[in-house]
Amino acid sequence: MSYFQFSRYRLFINNFFKVQFNKDRIYGLDILRALAILFVVIGHGTNYLPQKLKGISDFFVFDGVSIFFVLSGFLIGGIIIKVLEKNKATIKTLFNFWIRRWFRTLPNYYMLIFLLLMFLPYIFYGGMSNPFRKMEYLFFLQNLNKPHPTFFPEAWSLCVEEWFYLIVPIIIFFLVGCVKISVKKAVFISAIFIMVTSMIFRYIKYTNIPINSIDDWDINIRKQVFTRLDSNMFGLVGAFISFYYKEAWKKHKNLLFIIGIIILIVHRYIYLAVGMGVYMCIFSFSLVSLGVLLILPFLSEYKKGTGIIFTFFTFISIISYSLYLLNLSMFSEFGLNLFNRCSLTGHTMVIVRYMWYWFFSISGSFLLYTFWEKPMMNLREKFK
Repeated sequence: MSYFQFSRYRLFINNFFKVQFNKDRIYGLDILRALAILFVVIGHGTNYLPQKLKGISDFFVFDGVSIFFVLSGFLIGGIIIKVLEKNKATIKTLFNFWIRRWFRTLPNYYMLIFLLLMFLPYIFYGGMSNPFRKMEYLFFLQNLNKPHPTFFPEAWSLCVEEWFYLIVPIIIFFLVGCVKISVKKAVFISAIFIMVTSMIFRYIKYTNIPINSIDDWDINIRKQVFTRLDSNMFGLVGAFISFYYKEAWKKHKNLLFIIGIIILIVHRYIYLAVGMGVYMCIFSFSLVSLGVLLILPFLSEYKKGTGIIFTFFTFISIISYSLYLLNLSMFSEFGLNLFNRCSLTGHTMVIVRYMWYWFFSISGSFLLYTFWEKPMMNLREKFK
């Protein structure tokens, strides 16, 4: 191959894997989103690691999904506030909001369901004994108030998000459009109401269902819609403060950032030390969400970045939704079954399969984002 041919080939590869992004993106929030998805992928990737290495990850991998919930509440809450402060609370405005959200989230979600059903015989994980249960996935009903099925297990958090997109705007639009209170009061009332309601649901679960292990806690409290909506509300409170009390939001951002990090670290070690009691079942999610909320003022004001680290975090942030959907069911589960048939053993096997997991998760997410997620998002403007 000549030098000219090699240069053209390298240029093609560089352009192909290049993601265009808005220069006005808030770099601090991209960092947070990227770290959240990296925590998730690292956690799912422990399936490929020896037991000793799995234990090490527990000390530095935080709850990426809770970070996503708070960040989502902050961003979506900010959109709702801005929309209602500029427009009347009409059905048309509400549906315009939903259309923009659904073009952002649903195409990827339904694509993954299709792919998993296509490749399920090659993945070999449970949940196919009752195929009619899959119909619940079409309407995000599979874990409203019951354990999530084993099929497409990461979809539990998407149900929380979609019900947040549905319920919260309805409440706020109703309070503003029908009860005729201000947007400011409507947002605050909605956030507090859902926070309290979610904690009540957790208390009811805790007192009525035996929670004797981390698996009981995981399926009965952590991964159900009605028990987790308050995490999004902490983000909504952040959007409320940053919009209506902007100076207060920025005034102590450095101190709040430090306190937030301390809270997240303290929770991490409490989580490892205590059993499945009152703290873990009722209050732990609120503490984590509070920690994430407190770091948002600093990160939301950290707007610019340069260099390779900036590019890395921005790239991971942009493909984060596709990466979340693909890494577990499509690559972690499939890879485990694939390598069970492989003759490699020992350290070589660990390294090869772990690199395989990361390479295909990242590259597959890039392709899904480029050829499906982004084109679907671009259609939103046609449906205003």
